[in-house]
Amino acid sequence: MRLLTMVSMSTAPRLEAAKRDWGHDETGCTVLHIDMDAFYASLEVARNPGLKGKPVIIGTGPRSVVSAASYEARRYGINSAMPAARAHQLCPDGVFLPVDMAYYRMMSHRIMHEVFLTITDQFEQVSVDEGYMDVSGALLEWDKPSAIGAWIRQQVAERFNVTCSVGIACNKLVAKMASTNAKPNGMLLIPAARSAQFVQMMPLRGIPGIGPSLEKRLNAWGVHSVAELAQMDEAALIQATGSPAAARGLWAASHGLDSREIATTREEKSIGSERTLTEDTRDMHIVCRLLRSACDEVARTLRRKGLVARTLTVKLRFADLSYQTRSFTMEQPTDTASTLYPECVRQLKIMLGIPANAEPTTPLPKLIRLAGMSTSSLSEAHATAVQPSLDDLLEEADDAHGQTTQARMHDAEAALDAVRRKFGNTAAQFGA
Repeated sequence: MRLLTMVSMSTAPRLEAAKRDWGHDETGCTVLHIDMDAFYASLEVARNPGLKGKPVIIGTGPRSVVSAASYEARRYGINSAMPAARAHQLCPDGVFLPVDMAYYRMMSHRIMHEVFLTITDQFEQVSVDEGYMDVSGALLEWDKPSAIGAWIRQQVAERFNVTCSVGIACNKLVAKMASTNAKPNGMLLIPAARSAQFVQMMPLRGIPGIGPSLEKRLNAWGVHSVAELAQMDEAALIQATGSPAAARGLWAASHGLDSREIATTREEKSIGSERTLTEDTRDMHIVCRLLRSACDEVARTLRRKGLVARTLTVKLRFADLSYQTRSFTMEQPTDTASTLYPECVRQLKIMLGIPANAEPTTPLPKLIRLAGMSTSSLSEAHATAVQPSLDDLLEEADDAHGQTTQARMHDAEAALDAVRRKFGNTAAQFGA
């Protein structure tokens, strides 16, 4: 079972013309964006130096996708989320390796705690391989932000045999765009007075958050670059985007403005699990078995983190690579697979137009390539008030220990957690 977020390659456009000396005035440039270079692939080379200089692709199996690729592999046109089978066609002599998330996360934790957090605690990790840093409080010791950026790059390279790129600017937006254009293994300082000029030389997709759909909408209005975007007034942007909030954000971004602060703690938004099948299937039993396993993994993670979830989302990807999701908000928050799984099955049937009383042998109307589920609307279990239903009150009155079915299932699944911690994750499984 793999986690929902696995891709580590940046696909943001870069301009060679942007990778130049923009000046040396560091006044107010206290935000650093640090981005590891080809992180997963670089870590594999670091632990196996014999791979150095070879096209390394992370993602194996005919049904998998590319999670990361070394710069040598990218020269063959390989990019993230590309089917691994296509990557094999483009680079038949490439070194294809399985994803080792436990190793990548462990190394990420070490780099961020042994290097980044020794500078300041004002650090915001946004993924396994990147983060923002506010160094304003560290300048008494370091004098210049560029000195901090240079030290970080040196330490990461010397201690861990991987490289990172650093963007230095007066805000998060420009710092991230700077690190992107500094890649690979570079550092780019954008003085505050040059922010707008730097941003406006970029294509539209150079602004983080502008994807293919928004780019197409802007193109329809004759806007093909950030410079052209900066010429639009807010009223026209509202018409183009259909959203006042999006219009304000785009106008600010096109002028190199960003008021977001460093968030040192990040609230977890969702927890999920999904899996790609070795073969497309219409077998409901197989798809339900995947959902059952996903529910078990997600519920176990919720309990480990002391969280409960109120909303679940079922995700299906079909043989044509299109996908469909359906969400449902439950009356009571939960952290048990026994509650999540039946609801996932119900949502699956609704999504596919299958009668609620259909037998597990009922063929699905579409070929399924991937199935998974996630939970959201998370809250801390100890601080979440649960209003018992009438059925709950009746159950408590009838039960010798005054427990509801939900409480008993929570205790039972928590006991399974203990067995797994001692004997491994396959020692005991949730049964439907």
